[in-house]
Amino acid sequence: MKTVALGSDPNAAILKDRIKEKLTELGYDYTDYGSGDPIYANVAIDVAEAVAAGKHERGILVCGTGIGVCIAANKVPGAYAALCSDVYSTERSIKSNNANIMTMGAQVLGPELAKELVEVWMNARYEPGGRSQSKIDRIYEYARNHDY
Repeated sequence: MKTVALGSDPNAAILKDRIKEKLTELGYDYTDYGSGDPIYANVAIDVAEAVAAGKHERGILVCGTGIGVCIAANKVPGAYAALCSDVYSTERSIKSNNANIMTMGAQVLGPELAKELVEVWMNARYEPGGRSQSKIDRIYEYARNHDY
């Protein structure tokens, strides 16, 4: 796997550092796109553009709730971000939805759960041709037809 792109707003910098430790423990390289900008959309767009361009296979974004960075990342063509807050949804974000960016909220998740979700997400793989393929194809078709 290529490197993982990471980013957060200042409020989530501590959790982002815990995520970096977990990625290192799991054997993944990462690039940190920062946490100094209070406008979370800026780092979310930077990470999403890097993932969409193929520079990184996956991205992880963190803000207070994970919602803002999720919305911002999903505005970038080729970025498919999913808000992850429990083990099942986190796994399905890859297996059923082929997400390439996970988002989390530092003010709603404890660090141990966040690290567990990172491990689940990094170990999950999308299997093309499964029962979700037609659903994924429709999302991609819409994006292509709307210059998204």
